[in-house]
Amino acid sequence: MNIKSLLLGSAAALIAVSGARAADAVTVAEPEPAEYVKICDVYGAGYFYIPGTETCLRIGGYVRYDAAGGDIGSFDGARTSDVVTGKDQGTWFKNTRFTLKTWTGQETELGTLKTYTEMRMNFGNRNGDFEYNEAGNKTFDLHFAWVQLGGLRVGLDESAFDTFVGYAGNVINDTLVPYGGFQTNEIQYYFDAGNGFSAVVSLEEGSGRYDGAIGTIDSYVPHVVGGVKYTQGWGDIVGVVAYDSNYENVSGKVRLDVNVTNELSLFGMFGYGSDGKLGDVGLARSFYKPWGGHWAFWAGGTYKFSDKASFNLQVSGDQFKNYGIAANVAYTVVPGLTITPEVDFLHNGRFGDLDNSNWTGATKKNSVGGIIRFQRDF
Repeated sequence: MNIKSLLLGSAAALIAVSGARAADAVTVAEPEPAEYVKICDVYGAGYFYIPGTETCLRIGGYVRYDAAGGDIGSFDGARTSDVVTGKDQGTWFKNTRFTLKTWTGQETELGTLKTYTEMRMNFGNRNGDFEYNEAGNKTFDLHFAWVQLGGLRVGLDESAFDTFVGYAGNVINDTLVPYGGFQTNEIQYYFDAGNGFSAVVSLEEGSGRYDGAIGTIDSYVPHVVGGVKYTQGWGDIVGVVAYDSNYENVSGKVRLDVNVTNELSLFGMFGYGSDGKLGDVGLARSFYKPWGGHWAFWAGGTYKFSDKASFNLQVSGDQFKNYGIAANVAYTVVPGLTITPEVDFLHNGRFGDLDNSNWTGATKKNSVGGIIRFQRDF
């Protein structure tokens, strides 16, 4: 019995030791601490910290659907050919756009470091570029991509000749008489002097072509833009001057905005440009003088019927007797979704003048069209 008890006890001890070693071999990993996205309210709503950094990021954009008929904008509407008879006829102009925007901000010892990007992707018909005006994907558009430290901004932006003065009203077709060349690579410095005074200086590359005039610089000499602004509660007054290094012409714009009441705001803008060397090569327009002749004007305003609905109007004209009227009602159905029906009229001041054809491209003396826009912002 003693021998049997000893054997049983030894076996029990071995099993216990083996079980203890097996238990020791099982290692349970400590759970990793969860890292949640933190809200960053320094730069406004929608920003959050990129995990592991001090950089704040905001992502936004919009989805837009446009449907238009008649002679819209500064061209002769959308045209196509009947697929059976080949007859030339009008058709809908339609376009769907997805725009993605990003903003970043970070505080540094040299000031706020910011970036902004905007990418636009479109699907729709092409207004007569093809015989049957086929719908399809259009060119990808990198519209903005700039870096800013303090008041210094570099990268792709719209010209300070346009952004510093402001866009010509809250209408869809605000360039029936154009007021700027817009997109450009630039090196820009913005200075806020306080008490409502601010100024800007911008060295720009330009872009595009206008009646044969090349908008992009043709040497190492940049285009130069400078402006000053005074802003108060009643509105603001601003002036901007641009030097085109290609054609050595100078253009300028002055603008006055007035907040008449809480519901009504009005603006007026006047532009003037010299010929420089544009006349030497038989050209009328350029990147900083895209209107016809020396002078042009834009005026209009916004009246808010309520928090949801507003009426917007713009009238414009230039020395070539081109005149445009655009009017719409913007209605916010729910927060983030706006429907805007608009009616546009363009008078072609030099219709039929073969010796000095009009830059508008319209094939009628008077063009009328309408457009409706659905836009969801996020």
